[in-house]
Amino acid sequence: MSAIREVLSYLILGLVQGITEFLPVSSSGHLTLGASILELPEEDLTFAVLVHGATALSTIVVFRKDIASLILGFFKKGVEGGSSRRYIGLIALSAVPAAIIGLTMKDFIEELASTQFVGAMLIVTAGILAISQKSKASKKELTPVKASLVGIAQAFAILPGISRSGSTIGAALLLGISRAEAAKFSFLMALPPIIGANLLEMKDLMESETVVNNSHIPFFGYSIGVVAAFVAGWAACKWMIKLVKGTNLMWFAVYCLVVGLIALLF
Repeated sequence: MSAIREVLSYLILGLVQGITEFLPVSSSGHLTLGASILELPEEDLTFAVLVHGATALSTIVVFRKDIASLILGFFKKGVEGGSSRRYIGLIALSAVPAAIIGLTMKDFIEELASTQFVGAMLIVTAGILAISQKSKASKKELTPVKASLVGIAQAFAILPGISRSGSTIGAALLLGISRAEAAKFSFLMALPPIIGANLLEMKDLMESETVVNNSHIPFFGYSIGVVAAFVAGWAACKWMIKLVKGTNLMWFAVYCLVVGLIALLF
């Protein structure tokens, strides 16, 4: 592969990761399909660690005020402190299912990342999005039970091809959570699993001999991909928040259905 094509490939994959991490179309599924189309190794662990870190950082930047408010409020007394501690507790509770599944079934799930499996799961994602759009607008309170159920939906999204944002926002809407709160909670609850998974991937990377023995590490290509993932992630996150608040997500269901069928057939 030529140097220019290699850099362009990492640029494209960075953009794909940044955009699809937040849109309800499955980032893991699109990375698998993208790597296959661009003839890049699907198990490029170093690049995976870097771009996932970039999208986690873009989430923190978008929600920096909310995160700062929660952290500062955690140490306060009274109603504000109680509210912050409760919300942080709900985020922690929602992360438990994904942590259990991720730690116990990591190797098995990684073996499922084939084009055909991703295609099938994208069709499932389309179904989740379609069903969630049938829910009536509501402003029910986010409770520990509801946070746990949304957390289970997030754990389900560990499967390549299942959209994390699609499944969590969809589950929240079906549980009667308002669209604005569903989007906010979906993206904030993603941070612990994403950061945790990234730390595990970094551990695997450090224990492997890939970096030491690989004489050709495309640092420039990686850098381009990381910057692309961060910028695209920042833009996609802000756009998705607006979309969830006022737009029907059925078009994303149609998109997932079409891409899923193409992946299955070709």
